[in-house]
Amino acid sequence: MEFRQVIEKIVSSPELHAKWLNSLSMMENTGARKISASEHDLLVDEIVLKHAAEEARHAYYLKSQIKKTGFSGCKTYQMNELLAPIQSFQYLHALDTSISRYLKKNLNYSGSRLKYAAYLLVTYAIEVRADELYPIYEEVLRAVDSNISVRMIVVEEQGHLEEMIQQMNDFFEDWSGHGEFALSIENKLFQRWVAAIERSIENQPIAI
Repeated sequence: MEFRQVIEKIVSSPELHAKWLNSLSMMENTGARKISASEHDLLVDEIVLKHAAEEARHAYYLKSQIKKTGFSGCKTYQMNELLAPIQSFQYLHALDTSISRYLKKNLNYSGSRLKYAAYLLVTYAIEVRADELYPIYEEVLRAVDSNISVRMIVVEEQGHLEEMIQQMNDFFEDWSGHGEFALSIENKLFQRWVAAIERSIENQPIAI
């Protein structure tokens, strides 16, 4: 099943749609918390604060849209309120762990330098994915004339990606190879996540 078809099936069911929004909200919130955790005690610039704040706001916004699905659940991030909960919870953690291990082994980074470099590469890979995922989701929402929209997130994520590239240009001597590694790891995790979502919805009937 193509990713767009997965989204179409999710949007056709109020319960699946609510859990999808909740899963995205949880992952955005995890991203905000990881950005904050990567901050140096003193050397924190405006862009890092902006990213953490906007990721947290995206988490809140997505959560606030759940009521528009007509489904009354998904009040928290408990396992039964998410799609593919294990993979959703592991997604960013696994990406962060793989990239941190790569930076330690290949660049001998440690301490605050390791945390910041991992923040750059993890966030870069996630922003590249967001630049694909949210526009597809928005297209599906518009196709069914939904009262839910993620257009604001689409615009802000595009801005995030441009800022991440600038930050990596400033930090790395040449970030392209490191970026490709981050994208390759993220793509494997994304495919695993989508496959888990497909398994969780395969028996759910499409509304007519």
